[in-house]
Amino acid sequence: MKWFLTALAALSSLQAQPHKFAVADYTQGKVFVIDAAGAVEWQYDAPYANDLWVLPNGNLLFNTGHGAKEVTREYKVVFAYESASEVFACQRLANGNTFIGECSGARLLEISPAGKIVKDIHLLPKGEDGGHAYMRNARRLANGHYLVCHYGLGVVREYDGHGGMLREIAAKGGPHSAIRLADGNTLIACGDTGRTPARIFEVSPAGRVVWEISANELPGIELKFIAGFDRLPNGNTVFCNWLGHGESANGPHIIEVTRKKEVVWTYADHQTLRTASSVYIMDTQGTMLH
Repeated sequence: MKWFLTALAALSSLQAQPHKFAVADYTQGKVFVIDAAGAVEWQYDAPYANDLWVLPNGNLLFNTGHGAKEVTREYKVVFAYESASEVFACQRLANGNTFIGECSGARLLEISPAGKIVKDIHLLPKGEDGGHAYMRNARRLANGHYLVCHYGLGVVREYDGHGGMLREIAAKGGPHSAIRLADGNTLIACGDTGRTPARIFEVSPAGRVVWEISANELPGIELKFIAGFDRLPNGNTVFCNWLGHGESANGPHIIEVTRKKEVVWTYADHQTLRTASSVYIMDTQGTMLH
């Protein structure tokens, strides 16, 4: 339990507070809301849960293995999309539409609230299957571009609004999540493919790595597979340490670090969670980039 004692010492010295958060558990196939005391406040079945959001109305939007759902806290489904393709990415857009990243279908979709496909971008020739590892999380950017984590290819690509590739960033280990920061940098979390150690890193528009945490850099914590994350308004980063691929209960599920790489909070309830794939912090002020 060395990692747990280290985390407690960090919490004491930096006076961090536990968070209320929503989390997707891929292995259990559930999404949860967990309060600051660590108790489950809400849960819902979501096969292969990988991506989730807490919307301004309090509803949760999350993927469901072959689609996505928006569900109220009263368990009413108010939006649903189903696909023959594996789906690991979803996002509610400012215009009310929902962005969907189809993995095996190799498509980027925008779906109206009524369930109509209003935009359909094929990243591979029509009819070509991308396979299980083609895509994990993906995001539509404010400028209309798309940021896509091509997990099996080991790269993050930025596409324009028509699917033309603008940029490729190498991400060994398999990128799971990526966001564009306000200063134009890109924050990327990587897994464990090809025996490559997990890491999370920030790269400038010029391609220079300006911040990084590697697998064994945090004292007493070995990072196994870094998945979804939040960049908080105070500059801290909260990320999921996915404990699949034979690493069950071998470390904390969720870790918060400062810019100086100080651990200020961890969540490690292995009775409640098995594998945390995405986290959404619910008790901060300001806008998170997620």
